[in-house]
Amino acid sequence: MPAPIQQRLRGVVEKIAKQPLPQDPEESLFESGLLDSFALTDVVSAIEEEFSIKVPDADLTPRKFDSLARMESYVAAHLS
Repeated sequence: MPAPIQQRLRGVVEKIAKQPLPQDPEESLFESGLLDSFALTDVVSAIEEEFSIKVPDADLTPRKFDSLARMESYVAAHLS
């Protein structure tokens, strides 16, 4: 059985942030300083690779990828 989306996302984002993420999936990864706008493109590229989805440039906003919960919603909505 594949790992749940949030668990896979946590692994992807922790690799880029190079530190553990907060337990609360709603916590802002940008406000907490774990991610910045430069890391956003790395995170999105890693998400695209992990889940075999394409994130259009129009969606490259910190708002959509602000927390694990938001990332999970985004990925779930774009998986076929």
